Amino acid sequence: MVSRRALKSFTVVAILFSCLGARPCRADQAVGLQKQLETKYAITKPTADKTDIVTAGSVLILEKDRLLMYATTTGSPPQNTYKDGKLSAGAFAAHEKAQSFGTFIGHPPPKSVTTRYYVTGEKFWVTRIDTLADGVVFTLFTDAVNDVRYYCTLKFVYPHGATPAADQVLSMVGEVLKVQQDDSAAADNKGDQQQAAAGQDQGQQQQAAQQDAQPAQPPPTIQMGQTEDEVVGMIGQPEKKIVLGSKEIFVYKDIKVTFIGGKVADVQ
Repeated sequence: MVSRRALKSFTVVAILFSCLGARPCRADQAVGLQKQLETKYAITKPTADKTDIVTAGSVLILEKDRLLMYATTTGSPPQNTYKDGKLSAGAFAAHEKAQSFGTFIGHPPPKSVTTRYYVTGEKFWVTRIDTLADGVVFTLFTDAVNDVRYYCTLKFVYPHGATPAADQVLSMVGEVLKVQQDDSAAADNKGDQQQAAAGQDQGQQQQAAQQDAQPAQPPPTIQMGQTEDEVVGMIGQPEKKIVLGSKEIFVYKDIKVTFIGGKVADVQ
């Protein structure tokens, strides 16, 4: 008979093996998602004191209003969240309001922090991306605004009880952050289009010049005694035919050809 202690030990070992078996799968998913995010949103490397940029990555364009940021001289950035289609700064926004409210009523405000809300259309960089069990976190960093650079974190929160697929996560991030098209790539593309158009125009001009250079063909000469078929073969069908007994007149735009007995007798 198996003792209670042995049964308990067996249960613990089974749980451990179960966890160890599931963990690599989650780790692989996280690594794959991390790679896809960093491929689409290239990381920017700032200086250690956050006063400048060492290596510039993707420029991101904000697609939602009111993303709270602190000056980089602040000890830690505020954390914004994006969940169920809503962007929020939570307690950090309450602290920002408390600062202005305390000053307004004449009482000392909480510890002063230089803040700024970013709105739709403003641009910045991402300096770090973290994939967590309950969401992904972007650390964002801005260019100087009145000699002040700002930063914050933005957490994209997963729905409770669900771990989204990588394409779903990318779609959720894309609702808030859009990558600006590379100006140099756009310029190269425009240059290629202009070059192709110029080449096409040049080809058309050369073709027209070749046509102009060809000697003009002399107008066909109608000779006495030619048959109706020979005349039609040279200058085409007449606009009108006039039959006068044995005489037949072919009327063209510029000439009249008279046939007698089916052969050219006169040209006017």
